[in-house]
Amino acid sequence: MQEAAITIVRTGFGAELQHLGRPGLRGQGMPAGGAMDALSLQAANLLCGNERGAPALELALGGARLRVDAPEGLLAAICGADMPADLDGVPLPSRRAVYVPSGGTISLGAARSGCRAYLAVAGGFAAPADSRAAGEAGSAGGIGRRLAAGEALRRSEPTARGAALLAALAERAAEAGGGVPTAAAPWLAPRLVARGGAGSGTVLRAVPGAAYGQLAQAARQRLWRERLAASPASDRMGVRLVPDAHPIELERRAELRSHGVLPGAVQLPPGGHPVVLAAGCQTTGGYPVILHVIAADLPRLGQLRPGDEIRFSRVELEEAQRLLLRQQRELDRLEAALRLRTERFLQERHRGSRR
Repeated sequence: MQEAAITIVRTGFGAELQHLGRPGLRGQGMPAGGAMDALSLQAANLLCGNERGAPALELALGGARLRVDAPEGLLAAICGADMPADLDGVPLPSRRAVYVPSGGTISLGAARSGCRAYLAVAGGFAAPADSRAAGEAGSAGGIGRRLAAGEALRRSEPTARGAALLAALAERAAEAGGGVPTAAAPWLAPRLVARGGAGSGTVLRAVPGAAYGQLAQAARQRLWRERLAASPASDRMGVRLVPDAHPIELERRAELRSHGVLPGAVQLPPGGHPVVLAAGCQTTGGYPVILHVIAADLPRLGQLRPGDEIRFSRVELEEAQRLLLRQQRELDRLEAALRLRTERFLQERHRGSRR
């Protein structure tokens, strides 16, 4: 068994291991789960030379502190929310692969925008070293369970590319000298999750749901026009929205049996405050579904924090499919570009060492 790679010193507002979920088990009543912002998790993993869905730390709102225990140090990357990070007081860049030495402490400040940052390490995290139980519903092997201070996390074996980049950046850090030996790769991953501009709010594109026709015409117009605010009661199960004015009501409310639901479904409970189901949602529900947020915008949903404003924008199903395919192509291009940049960097380091 590998030694601990990182120890949780402080969890901040929440820390857990996440991956891309477990699809295909909803029919058996098991939620898929997974990262709230799957794009940022994948970007952090690609920067470390991992498979896209390797387990990474999902850190909410900031305040976490992590001690690096791996004897050889770690290759790490942080993507997602704009959450300042430092290593023993030295700022760490986001969206870049960076070497962090053994014994160092990574601290994350309060998120300036967004809600969740993802910290990946080369090899990906394994289950907590002292994990005994699955924890919350749908989690297994420590994945999806809220971590506690003092827990030690192991990492799996890095890929050949990840191990080579770790060694090269460790050498570069040693060459640079200084009090805190750290070094970052000379490339930056793009920001994959769009953020609302100042005062504009976050746009969530959506298609009408099965109960959309039960809304009065005025309520339909409000849905596409008004801003709604994310409630402090939001969590990984769903983002609860508070309308600007009075509640949104159905013109007629038919009795519903429980039915299957997916992340992105916008339910309308009797109180008239919509709930957008998120990555950790249940497999069935009994509330009317008035909209479906498109799959391509679920990472935006995962970055909402209490008080953030959203507005819905209507798209057709064909457009939703096109946007998801475009998003996947962007990830494919990022993976290819990072592979090429890493190979060139390692070749240049090798040529330089032979001179």
